[in-house]
Formats: sequence, structure tokens, C-alpha cells
Amino acid sequence: MPTKKTTRTAAARARPRKPDSARRAPMPAYIRAEQGDLGRLERDYIRRKLGTRLGKFSRSILRISVRTDDVNGPRGGVDRLCRIKVVLRGLPTQVFESRAASLDAAVDGALAGIERTVRRTLQRRRKQPLKPRR
Repeated sequence: MPTKKTTRTAAARARPRKPDSARRAPMPAYIRAEQGDLGRLERDYIRRKLGTRLGKFSRSILRISVRTDDVNGPRGGVDRLCRIKVVLRGLPTQVFESRAASLDAAVDGALAGIERTVRRTLQRRRKQPLKPRR
């Protein structure tokens, strides 16, 4: 019985590609805490989440600013505020803020909101009809 000879295509021989997020340069992000209570771990967490959520829009983003604040001070309550501002190339600046009891929850809420806002803004730009010539 003849054996079937298999050949490997060029795609099968090629090395696996890195995901887009691993090849991109980090986006310029400015992280600022009003109370000065953000440590290195919190800043690294915010940068990692920014890359995950907004990395796909990196070609349209000029810079990102993240500000955190403790609204009520030491009294407690729902008092952690995270405001994220994204400056887009050729489009209006987008801002989203979120309040929560913990810093991580406030950052996650603000990131989810700014991702939706940036996606919507970029989709609108692509859907606008061309202006008629005069």
C-alpha cells in the first residue's frame, strides 16, 4: 500500500507570531495620584490594564492621562475616583471617570468606560460620509 507523503507548507514551518500587544511599544501614559498613595504595584497594574484595554487603538492615541483621588479622605465610603483622559489623533479628547470603594474597582470601571468611548468615537469617524466637492 503506498504511503501518503505530506509536505509542510511555509506557514506551517514559520515560527509562531507574537500577539499584537507584545509587539507594540508602550503607550505614553501619565499616572498621577492626588494623595500620592500609588505605589509601584498599583502603577504597574494600571499600565498593564491600559495596554490590554487600549492597545488595539494605539495608532489613534497620542497620550493617556490617569488620575486617582480619594474624594472623602479618611472617612471611608465610596470615595476612590479614577479619571482617564485619552487624547486622540485628529479627534476630540475623551474623558471617563469612575467612583468605587476600592482603587482597583475604580480603575477597572474607568478602563471599561474609556474603552467603549474610544471605540465609539473611532467608529463614528470611520462612518462619516465624504464631503461633496464644490
